[in-house]
Amino acid sequence: MFPYKTSLKLSKSLKEPLYLQLANQFILLIREGKLSPGTKLVGSRTLADLLQVHRKTVVACYEELLLQGWVESIPKKGTFVNNSLPLVQKVALADTIKTTKNENSGFNFYQNNHLLEKKAEKREGVLYINDGTSDTRLTPTEEIARIYRKIASKKSIYAFLDYNSTHGNIKLREVLAMYLNSSRGLKITKDNILITRGSQMGMWLSTQLLLKENDVIIVGETNYSSADITFQHQKAQIKRISVDENGIIVEQIERICKQQPIKAVYVTSHHHHPTTVTLSAERRIHLLNLAQKYNFAIIEDDYDYDFNYNHAPILPLASHDTSGNVIYIGSVCKTVAPVFRIGYLVASEDFVNEAAKLRGYIDRQGDALLELTFAEFIKSGDLDRHIRKLMKIYLQRRDLFCRLLKKELGGYFQFEVPKGGMAIWVQLNKQYSWNEVAKDARKHQLEIGEWQRYDLANKKHNAIRIGFASYNDNEIKLLIERLKQTFKGIKKVPIKHF
Repeated sequence: MFPYKTSLKLSKSLKEPLYLQLANQFILLIREGKLSPGTKLVGSRTLADLLQVHRKTVVACYEELLLQGWVESIPKKGTFVNNSLPLVQKVALADTIKTTKNENSGFNFYQNNHLLEKKAEKREGVLYINDGTSDTRLTPTEEIARIYRKIASKKSIYAFLDYNSTHGNIKLREVLAMYLNSSRGLKITKDNILITRGSQMGMWLSTQLLLKENDVIIVGETNYSSADITFQHQKAQIKRISVDENGIIVEQIERICKQQPIKAVYVTSHHHHPTTVTLSAERRIHLLNLAQKYNFAIIEDDYDYDFNYNHAPILPLASHDTSGNVIYIGSVCKTVAPVFRIGYLVASEDFVNEAAKLRGYIDRQGDALLELTFAEFIKSGDLDRHIRKLMKIYLQRRDLFCRLLKKELGGYFQFEVPKGGMAIWVQLNKQYSWNEVAKDARKHQLEIGEWQRYDLANKKHNAIRIGFASYNDNEIKLLIERLKQTFKGIKKVPIKHF
């Protein structure tokens, strides 16, 4: 006889009704072949006695199984596992039903070696070096929540809960157009804006429309690794050019253009990622002229425009674009908090419309309530006030971090104090390797991260990007102290060799 008593377990503490708990366990037993087609189930009274439940619970369970087609009822004979069910491979009968973890699929699928796993799990007490992220503890959650509640309580809000435009909420697009025109010197309307879930979506959509296999895109020798991976996923041909203290060397782009057609140039003009250098005015104009002459697109990723400490922000390439060659990508994710997935793609109207069509098949639309909230957040001046507050704090943190890094670890690192942004480009003394530093740092509860992504061209420059904005003063001091302990553990006397 089948061991019903040990195989079926019910719990009154669960929200799921007992009869459904019982039915689902029967289904699992049938699917696993432990109750094969044609097997007669024990009578409702008997099973109720065995499980110490009311008979109506068992009757309801059997009725549910009957409705779903797992069993059949034969008058005057009883309830049987449906004979028409396909035979399944039997598994060993366990004393209790256990959930199983499927680690490997039962089918073949395509894997992409370019894509990297995004790991977010963090251990308590460990300091994680990042490449320049905002401090989420400074997020104006009260202001955002207040606006959200106000919008959600309006009677007219129901119109925004249905399917709407794949371009994004029209009010946010209108507000953004005015904001970007006044703060970044753009000359656009709402029709030039597509709302995205962060800058990465804008980059992906642009890549899908611009690049096919073997199309050429130009990037810096040092470059944002996620951009590289996005282009590689599209099977584009990536050509790398040098980067110096004035940004990417545009003369090298011109030489390539004379030799072969190119489809796009990817640039982080304001603060080059990862080195933080700014593209000079002369090179900006040169690049725009080349784009117009050779008909290629410029993907301008302006990921941290808002943070400048030594001077006013330099206007983006998009502000000087008169021929529709620039695709301008940005977001509020880094400025406010990564959890608020509000980004934008700014381009010619025909390109925006095509990107919106494509976006509709991977993400039908954004979060209309959140988009309305940020429209009001920007329009009311709350965003600008938040930026001004962050500027003071991040400037102080930059100065403290650079001062301590130079004072305590000057023999190990060489760097320039960045003029803006949220990170420092740090070159390690070539007597050391980031591999050994990262390994020893873990002993001191410090995680360096994926340092390899900063040398995509394999130039062995021995430099990485270290963020400072997300740490308060005590955390900065602790990070520097743990770095000191790390180098003491390596036990080498540093010599001046960078």
